Amino acid sequence: MTLPSTMTAIEISDPGGPEVLKPVTVDLPTPGPDQILIKVAYSGVNRPDALQRAGSYAPPPDASPLPGLEASGHVAAVGAGVSRWSVGDTVTALLPGGGYAEYAVTFADLALPVPEGMPMDQAAALCETFFTVWSNVFERGGLQAGERFLVHGGSSGIGTTAIQLAALRGARVFTTAGSDDKCSACLTLGAEQAWNYRDVDFVEKMRTEGGADLILDMVGGSYIPRNIKTLADDGRLVQIAFLQGPKVEMNFVQMMTRRLTLTGSTLRPQSVAAKARYARALEAEVWPHLASGRIAPVMDSEFALSDAASAHARMESSAHIGKIVLKVAA
Repeated sequence: MTLPSTMTAIEISDPGGPEVLKPVTVDLPTPGPDQILIKVAYSGVNRPDALQRAGSYAPPPDASPLPGLEASGHVAAVGAGVSRWSVGDTVTALLPGGGYAEYAVTFADLALPVPEGMPMDQAAALCETFFTVWSNVFERGGLQAGERFLVHGGSSGIGTTAIQLAALRGARVFTTAGSDDKCSACLTLGAEQAWNYRDVDFVEKMRTEGGADLILDMVGGSYIPRNIKTLADDGRLVQIAFLQGPKVEMNFVQMMTRRLTLTGSTLRPQSVAAKARYARALEAEVWPHLASGRIAPVMDSEFALSDAASAHARMESSAHIGKIVLKVAA
């Protein structure tokens, strides 16, 4: 395969709103040892991309400065030491950055085969959310069949993924969302109950069910003390973002007297080895269900790569249900 020397990409011209996302021509990246170069078909759009664009989520020093944390496409080149993938293979991959471009580099161990029969737009919407949910809900949070699981933002990419995976593995799933239509969508995905947080007190509702054994939260702020009240004894709170901010005053006595666990993580700074372990677990435990169609990414909308600003505006409007993707390849 003859590769070009340059490519079209979307850069962050300055920290700011969606309008700072600008098409540029840049040099083609080269895969290093244990890496692959992907000719991108579609790139997923995620909240961390918007945070990076706003200047509040810097990429790791060794990552591409271009936004984009997941993509689907075909392997265009392989670096030294890569044995699993060959040029032409179809993959979906978690990226350290650089997904808003015609080509992107990632570590070979962070790529997965596209589930059989899945179109490339859906495949691009898998890795960021499925890696995040798997690592936080099942590994860090330890969710078990029969437990009561509350996920906030159930209509988001993370939320729709968490609902499906938790229900698939036998948990009782409860969720919050910002409209009745979003709540209805969550119920169709496997949530037992879905509450419009504008109208309903989720603390009261969840406590009537016995409290949550596990909560996955990306809101933070005022939700943190409310989540503590919502937990059952020996419950766990896993924090993955702070849309309302990370600072709050709280009495930690409940953590001791009710034996609560407060934890959290972000995916991007973790080691390649840790993320590769998640990839192996997902391929074994989840990919067969994606191939069978039992679960699937919930797709909201598609934008052209050159229209990344509109994709970010859509995401930040919070009107979407599920994932937003950029179409890169013609």
